[in-house]
Amino acid sequence: MPHRYDLLVIGDANPDVILGPLTAPLAFGQREQLVEAGALTLGGSAAIMACGAARLGLEVAFAGRVGNDDAGHYIRTTLAGHGIDTRALHIDPALPTPLTVVLTQEDDRAVLTSPGTLTATSGSDVPDDLLATTRHVHSASYFLQPRLAADLPQLLRTAREHGATTSLDTQDDPAGAWTGLDGVLSHTDILLPNAAEARQLAGPRAQTPAQAAELLAARGPLAVVKNGADGALCHDGRQLLSVPGLPVTPRDTVGAGDSFDAGFIAATLAGQPPHEALQFAVTCGALSTRAHGGTAAQPTWNQALAHTTRTGAPTS
Repeated sequence: MPHRYDLLVIGDANPDVILGPLTAPLAFGQREQLVEAGALTLGGSAAIMACGAARLGLEVAFAGRVGNDDAGHYIRTTLAGHGIDTRALHIDPALPTPLTVVLTQEDDRAVLTSPGTLTATSGSDVPDDLLATTRHVHSASYFLQPRLAADLPQLLRTAREHGATTSLDTQDDPAGAWTGLDGVLSHTDILLPNAAEARQLAGPRAQTPAQAAELLAARGPLAVVKNGADGALCHDGRQLLSVPGLPVTPRDTVGAGDSFDAGFIAATLAGQPPHEALQFAVTCGALSTRAHGGTAAQPTWNQALAHTTRTGAPTS
């Protein structure tokens, strides 16, 4: 019998260099500025989500592409160290591993990414046997991987034909177009944008996160919208549900949304209804901000459950 995974994550994996917080505008002209903290850590929305899910106890496999370089070796070793199956993390013979620099300032950040192998990642990097032997397939950073984006509808369709559920976190669109999603949304069970992304994806009629969630749900998926310190909300096409944020004093919010994604998918696979999964996911995202980098403070299942506030019926 083939091994069956709880989760297959498809997408981006790269080192993050995180610096900050900036206390003045970024200066050019060969000026040197000092910041309080710096870290080299695992980055990429898909990779951080995969680590969060593994930390929560899921059996996770990862599919994507890195370069034949030190950064690629770091990615493979780090993912494997989290217990993630990396046999489908392919090594590109020509392109370098992506690299991201994150500059933080108060509750905001600037993100600079050299795409490297992201431009070559495609559906051919995802083995058919993984699609056939997983309970859930999640993909991330849709707009950074054009070849994978073109192949994603068929990948998700195949996964669903084998009984899997599916999810997508698009992340930002550097081109600002926010188009081309209709084909993939028809095969997506759960869409996981943040509030700003949700408004862009939903179009000009969406003036609030709630309106964006409703418009996105009308296109097929359960629309789950991360709303920062205000918590999160979701719309299933009939009803809007929302839960408040978990009060924390964050040290670094990088990757919090990806840890939220991991929490929501883990809770859903455990049979929790959407409002309970929302509460659990908010906890996972909030707790992940207690340390620098996206993965250092990701909680275990029991840790997240201990901090999750069950409020009964959610607000709507």
